[in-house]
Amino acid sequence: MSTIYLCIVVFLLCLAVFDLFVGVSNDAVNFLQSAVGANVATFRTILIIASCGVACGAVLSSGMMDVARHGIMMPVNYSFEEVITIFLAVMVTDVLILDVFNTLGMPTSTTVSLVFELLGGTFILATIKMVGDDSLDYGNLLNSSHALKTIIAIFVSVGIAFFFGVIVMWISRVIFTFNYKLHAKFTIAVFGGIAFTALAYFIFLKGLGKSPYISEATRDYIQANTGMLLVYTFIISTILMEILHLLRVHIFKLVVLMGTFALAMAFAGNDLVNFIGVPLAGLDSYQDFTANAGGASASEFMMVSLMESAKTPPAFLMAAGLIMIIAMATSKKAHNVIKTSVDLSRQDEGDEMFGSSSAARSIVRFSQNGGSWFEQVLPSRIRQWIGSRFDRSEVILDEGAAFDTVRASVNLVLAAMIITIGTNYKLPLSTTYVTFMVAMGTSLADRAWSRESAVFRVTGVLSVIGGWFITAGAAFLACAAVCVIMFYGGIIVQVAFMVLVIITLIRSNRKYAKKAARNNKTSLFNLMMRTRDADLVWDMLRGQVTKTQAFVNGFAQKEFNRIIDGFANQDVRSLRRSKKELVNEQAMLKKFRRQEMLGLKRSPVDVAIERNTWFHLGANSNQQFIYSLRRMLDPIKEHVDNNFNPLPPEYINEFEPVRRRINELMKMAQNIIEARQYDNYRNVLAEADFCRDELSELRKRHIDRIQQTENNRMLQVSLVYLNMLQESQEFLNAMRHQLRAVKKFMEN
Repeated sequence: MSTIYLCIVVFLLCLAVFDLFVGVSNDAVNFLQSAVGANVATFRTILIIASCGVACGAVLSSGMMDVARHGIMMPVNYSFEEVITIFLAVMVTDVLILDVFNTLGMPTSTTVSLVFELLGGTFILATIKMVGDDSLDYGNLLNSSHALKTIIAIFVSVGIAFFFGVIVMWISRVIFTFNYKLHAKFTIAVFGGIAFTALAYFIFLKGLGKSPYISEATRDYIQANTGMLLVYTFIISTILMEILHLLRVHIFKLVVLMGTFALAMAFAGNDLVNFIGVPLAGLDSYQDFTANAGGASASEFMMVSLMESAKTPPAFLMAAGLIMIIAMATSKKAHNVIKTSVDLSRQDEGDEMFGSSSAARSIVRFSQNGGSWFEQVLPSRIRQWIGSRFDRSEVILDEGAAFDTVRASVNLVLAAMIITIGTNYKLPLSTTYVTFMVAMGTSLADRAWSRESAVFRVTGVLSVIGGWFITAGAAFLACAAVCVIMFYGGIIVQVAFMVLVIITLIRSNRKYAKKAARNNKTSLFNLMMRTRDADLVWDMLRGQVTKTQAFVNGFAQKEFNRIIDGFANQDVRSLRRSKKELVNEQAMLKKFRRQEMLGLKRSPVDVAIERNTWFHLGANSNQQFIYSLRRMLDPIKEHVDNNFNPLPPEYINEFEPVRRRINELMKMAQNIIEARQYDNYRNVLAEADFCRDELSELRKRHIDRIQQTENNRMLQVSLVYLNMLQESQEFLNAMRHQLRAVKKFMEN
């Protein structure tokens, strides 16, 4: 039996390694978003600085490990078998939930996952134990006071982060404006001094001041002289910032990089418990059981040792920090989640990842009405002066930046302060909640949400926050269910869950790889949005439109053939797949149209006006391809799905020459679009007209055939075939309109 538990502990440690990769993929957005969004340095430089912060934070995080040991449960009343069951259920649930959210590109919270999974598993097992023993109650089995304090701190931090994000950003923008270089002669030094002092206080004085790695005398000195150290720190840092400013050092970029280090350090110190706290508690439990159990069984040996504070070996902490650094640098999922948060915070328009919702529309409408009333109350001079401080026409943005360094600095300093306060009080605040809500608060105060983008941004925020609450509920219920099944199913069921986790993760990674390949279609758009040269944007837009039109042409041809083959071969599975592909591509076309429209708005004005009609005609032609194919597919799929009469061979044979001709024309059109050589395009249009005439003749002949048939046994399939002929004509019309529109759009 001891060997089986050793295998479970080893599996927990393996999951801890994977959880570090998955968790950092999710949480890297917390400390990289501001530096990446403001483009203060190369991504490699930002990663190096963040890595140093992660390494320091990991070494100093041992005190937070107590959350997994006795922050939620009262282990003195649980046996080794029960504790291992809870820990295994928590890790299995945690990895699966976080991987689902990461695959969707949604920033969820590892802290909320851990807390609510521990709570769910412990609660359900406590309930089972209470049913079997009347002397026990939740007060004996749950550390309810600490659990409640942790949960309240997590959710209150959302409001605090958003509120202070709005207030501090508004004050900072009024002081510096968007053209901060004109208003930073002396204020920049004070701002830098305040930022450095705040970071130094919460990271170095509070963090290192409680570290077990420094002497008792040093800790006592820091505790007794904190106020004096803060004054000295502020004076020295302010003077230093002014000197650096005079030496042409970009102070805001320096503050952003300092904040990145500090927030990465706070993240590792606060969140490392989310990834390895449970496995290390499981390892300690196993070591205690094997060393001190004597003759007691796993169900009899009580886990009193978990009531003691964790003594995590520094080697484990450093190894965990190293894994986090590797994951941060290599994970494509991390880059995807960073993109989500940056897109919701950027200063100007871009590709909106979220649609609009009724709730978001109501919030935006209410806010606009409230803002209008407030503007009427304020004196006109004050209103005009404040408006002049928020003149975005003077914004200073580095090439490719989503927002400026003033906002990035506020994001990092505020988030680092709030998270480190929680860490120092041993409250595992959600770094995701805090950093995301600070970023949303600062972007709102910065007037980054225009009337044309506000509803999409609010929908995004509501979606992300909704995802957090879904995480909490799903984590609690899922872990409770898994824990019950494991508890009653025993070792066999626990091993089955281990196998299920492995299989699920393999499938998830494969699906994500396919999704990432599909999303690579938008890489040219991302490059187009990072440049401010209108002529260059126009050149890139032409490349983007060419890529989209050629792809849609090839996609439509493939689905056309799949539908015809599915009808001829009675292959309902192929038809169902075609329906799914058409739905997905229709959604992608909507996204591409918005991206390209944004590119057209950033192109030279005279060109945008002149080519606007042809742009929309080409985009509509793409949609017409999909509409035509869906109108063709629906009756065919229903016919085949109901096992009605198959398509007669004579129908297949008479349509085959026209089908080959349609394929040739589609291929010729695709080649013309890809090569941007339109010399021969009129010949293709003429051939398409001839092919349409052939289809008209075929339709007329088929109608005559239906009317001359005496019995109606084949009427159903004949009508479906007639619809196929009609939609094939519409399919050719879409190709003609597409080719003509793209040619006119691309003309020099």
